[in-house]
Amino acid sequence: MRYTVLGFLCAATVIGYLQRLALSAPTKIIEGELGLGPAGMGTVMATWYWGYALMQLPSGWVADRLGSKPALILFAVAWSSLTALTGFATGFTGLLLLWGLMGCAQAGLFPCATKAVGATFPRTQQAFASGGLAACMALGAAVAQWLTPQLLAGLGWREILMVYAIPGLVWALAFALIVPSPDAPIRTIKVEPEGVAEDGAAVPPTPAAPQWSKLVTDGQMQLLCAQQFLRAAAVAFFYTWFPRFLKETRNLTDQEAGELAFWPPLVGMFGGFLGGVFSEWILRRTGNARLARQGMAVAAMTICATVALTSYFVEDTTIAVVLLCVGAFCGMAGGVSGYAVAIAYGGKRVAIVFATMNMSGNVGAGLFPFVVGWLVAFTGDWNLALLLFATLFAADAVCWTFLNPKGTLFNDVVDVEV
Repeated sequence: MRYTVLGFLCAATVIGYLQRLALSAPTKIIEGELGLGPAGMGTVMATWYWGYALMQLPSGWVADRLGSKPALILFAVAWSSLTALTGFATGFTGLLLLWGLMGCAQAGLFPCATKAVGATFPRTQQAFASGGLAACMALGAAVAQWLTPQLLAGLGWREILMVYAIPGLVWALAFALIVPSPDAPIRTIKVEPEGVAEDGAAVPPTPAAPQWSKLVTDGQMQLLCAQQFLRAAAVAFFYTWFPRFLKETRNLTDQEAGELAFWPPLVGMFGGFLGGVFSEWILRRTGNARLARQGMAVAAMTICATVALTSYFVEDTTIAVVLLCVGAFCGMAGGVSGYAVAIAYGGKRVAIVFATMNMSGNVGAGLFPFVVGWLVAFTGDWNLALLLFATLFAADAVCWTFLNPKGTLFNDVVDVEV
């Protein structure tokens, strides 16, 4: 069952990324049809991430209350339907609202997926499973960056959204029929010491809610969220403006830009998978979780910042894209560490802990296209996006240097399956 569950989760990830990147390639077409500019289109893309971030905690709560399987089916049907409905938008407001709601619905994907991974895989295999999910994120992104420009030759962007909705609905049906529930719904209680009533009788332990304030006050949780904010903001470059960046800075056609934009996410797919494998290898050889998770992340993010900055000074388009492919590989490889640390630190409450971390990441991912859109609108310089990309990875490496959580965040609560 373990690998059946992982296979379905990986398929959902590919489909989810194919759908979420559906507006990336046709940005200029949409701008012309709906009367938008780069700033307006950047706001639309940012709204997806803000909706995604806003719903992380609620979706984590739903995953814990319902269990990962029913929650994921519910979310998949919702986000796939909204993908199709976005194709009916007739103006900026409709596009903003529908695409933002699609982001809200897709927020449940990874809290549910990591909850299922935590329930089915032992700790020594969780980075491997997380690497599989990370690889499929990049695979979905790569497929979207290559496939969408090809489909634009014969279909409009509205029709493409409707086509992309179909795999998500089919997946939800197959998942419901084939995969057993990997986990049960849980409720969390804090067991208070027994007291004594006035008549001398013992007072039973009192259930209480977990200390949710730890999600924002715990220092290690803050660092976990900060690294995700920075990394997700940087990686969003490949998922939002990258095809347009190549067009504007390298004078390429839509098809040429799409073909080159396909490579960094594809290479990132191998980075996600091999990052998980390498992290587990280090853990088995050394028994040192800090070296296997945090140490690998520091090295990966440092390489990302270095190659991105180098590509800024490279005139040859092919070499510049190769350097960014190296950055994508290391960015996805290092991202596996965040998933593995969140699963371990979350314990049975991994859906909530991961959702909090992922919410922070998508606030950053939402800010990136928004900031780039406005920077370009005011300066006309698309190369500023690349400098921002490198700076974010450098800051992420610093953040990982100080991140070293012990035990679990809610170590004073008892999780009860119901």
